Amino acid sequence: MKKVHVLNLSIGGPDFMDQPFVDKVWELTANGVIMISAIGNDGPLYGTLNNPADQMDVIGVGGISFDDHIAKFSSRGMTTWELPQGYGRLKPDIVSYGTDVHGSSVSGGCRTLSGTSVASPVVAGAVTLLISGILAQGKVVNPASMKQALLASAQRLPGVNMFEQGHGKLDLLQAYNVLSSYLPQVSFSPSYVDLTECQYMWPYCTQPLYHSGIPVIVNVTVLNGLAVFGKVVDVPVWYPYSHDNGHYLDVTIRYSQTLWPWSGWMAIALSVSQTIPKDWSGTVAGHIELTIESANINYTVNLPLRAAIIPPPPRIRRILWDQYHNLRYPPGYFPRDNLNIKNDPLDWNADHIHTNFKGLYQHLRSSGYYVEVLGEPYTCFNASNYGALLVIDPEEEFFSEEIIKIEADIANYNLSVIIFADWYNVSVMKKIKFFDENTKQWWMPVTGGSNIPALNDLLEPYGISLGSNVYYGEYEMGDRKVHYSSGTHITSFPNEGIVVAKTLKNQGEEILGGDKSEREVDVPILGLYKSSGHIVLYGDSNCLDNNHIEIDCYWMLDAILEYISTDKLPHVFLEDNVKINKNNTPHYLTERLEHNELYKYSKVIRKSDSGVSQLPISLCIMIDLAKTVVLNISANSDDYKPQKLKTDPSYKDENKYVWLQSLAASSKDSNETLTFDGFFTGFFLPLTTLAVVLSIVAIFILWRYYCWRAKAKQGLIALGKKKTVGGIKKSFMFMLKHNSRLQSAGGYNL
Repeated sequence: MKKVHVLNLSIGGPDFMDQPFVDKVWELTANGVIMISAIGNDGPLYGTLNNPADQMDVIGVGGISFDDHIAKFSSRGMTTWELPQGYGRLKPDIVSYGTDVHGSSVSGGCRTLSGTSVASPVVAGAVTLLISGILAQGKVVNPASMKQALLASAQRLPGVNMFEQGHGKLDLLQAYNVLSSYLPQVSFSPSYVDLTECQYMWPYCTQPLYHSGIPVIVNVTVLNGLAVFGKVVDVPVWYPYSHDNGHYLDVTIRYSQTLWPWSGWMAIALSVSQTIPKDWSGTVAGHIELTIESANINYTVNLPLRAAIIPPPPRIRRILWDQYHNLRYPPGYFPRDNLNIKNDPLDWNADHIHTNFKGLYQHLRSSGYYVEVLGEPYTCFNASNYGALLVIDPEEEFFSEEIIKIEADIANYNLSVIIFADWYNVSVMKKIKFFDENTKQWWMPVTGGSNIPALNDLLEPYGISLGSNVYYGEYEMGDRKVHYSSGTHITSFPNEGIVVAKTLKNQGEEILGGDKSEREVDVPILGLYKSSGHIVLYGDSNCLDNNHIEIDCYWMLDAILEYISTDKLPHVFLEDNVKINKNNTPHYLTERLEHNELYKYSKVIRKSDSGVSQLPISLCIMIDLAKTVVLNISANSDDYKPQKLKTDPSYKDENKYVWLQSLAASSKDSNETLTFDGFFTGFFLPLTTLAVVLSIVAIFILWRYYCWRAKAKQGLIALGKKKTVGGIKKSFMFMLKHNSRLQSAGGYNL
């Protein structure tokens, strides 16, 4: 794209695996184009980041109000590319004003708009001003250096975690100061890791480390301001501080060998050393050193790290969350769990305790439970450490080895398994297929809300099975009101167990028949069974999921956890007990969709000429400790604050604000006390107008063979209208294909 330096994209969507589009964004940034993109309007739900704003080489922008509160609509992190084995990265990068923002109207005058698609061009306008401000200084600007300056200068908002605000609120003047004294360098995002710092370092700060716990992963982005390409010279080194008991922390580091374009990643897995006394508690500290070779320079950068350690909690207070068996869009068509929600057809929020199950996680922690995440098969955890395995809304198949392992864990280690399922009905799956205009293909769900046939395989040794009917309705259990949203039902259960039935409507019949029915039937939806351990089964997970939740049922999970810890059945579960007549159950047995394509996205099954079969079971992740060099020092408290970028020692700052002050002459603020808020208030309209003009210029280049005004009006303003994203992406890539004369990858010299 000839002569384009800054590009704002106020569009986005959940498909971070749209490889042609992702590749085109990489191509643009690799050739020096600074790309800013809106993070999405799907907040306050977590796990709702939009692409391309969630890419490491793009500046992802969230929205705030003018009183510096995170906008309710602004999408929250973490990124979900890395699940289930890894953990998401920090996004958004920064936030800016996106609520009731005044700007130019197409018909003349001004109009008020809200959305991250508004906040993003505000940042794009600021970036353009910054580039203009250092034009006379002969500085080299590239996508990484601009991003480094924006992140290092951002104002952190108090009481807001990093997955909501990123590095904080855009600070135009401070960013200009950073760029004026900037030296090419490598930096981290976040710039330090302090697992004891609440609220900013949520969720890490909410649960300390302890012996025998599954490693906690922190995924750090590496920004390379030296050049578009870099590589790691040597393995990263962990330097524990002996005065701060850093040697009690085992550190495993995985990282991208190359940094392109302008960025890479470093995933740090933290666990407690086997050498620690089990009753020890305290804080541990150290730093990680990484050396990057780029532009014929070896550059070393340090990441300060601090964590809290406590003695291992009692087994009954430890819960293991099964992440391994959760699948979502992208890449396949995994449908919504609640069939009543028509405007959100895809299950795309990752089903993680720190995304759409955030509320459940916080409830469990406030109740004194410790929750660990399993991103591997069941063969990779020690059942003697946990009171319960929590299996919520699984879409994946189960290895035969896993089924055997769970049966042995229940029998030998008294493990309890708690399952919250969802619907699965072949006819309904066929009914909700749709034709995708972008791929020109029919999209058929690869499973239901949950993979009920796979759950039946897991539960078969106990004579437990779930059916294919889909039910919904509202009922009361004790003095609690419960919404049952597109759930399944129990078709067989051991005679010694307890089964609770409630009166519900058949949603599957309504969907297939097209008419709502008032007919209600008694449906077995909750089963509790005790052998050596416990098995508890409930047919709907929507009351635990923050996505479109109506009334939560956290209290029900509390009662279940009390039951497995005391063997005393809560009185609320003794109501409406039924016995299932096994002679009538074959009609309800759930069969898999014939010719379904789950194998394309599964970690468990594959398709060959002889049919669908299981893959060899995945190997457990081995803990390969990082190279460690103990330092006989103590931590510096300043290390666990936002780290400043290295600056040019020859830069003099007495005139650092002269240029911007001349622009903001009408502002009530002046001199060293001039703030971005004052500048924004005094010169808001020119700034916004410049941002809008910049966006229009970029759009004109992309759509010059089309009627760009109609498309911009329909698709570019409202990020939430995901139906337009595919068409915009298609036109976007077509135009880029015909404008391939891109600039040198070394950045452009201003």
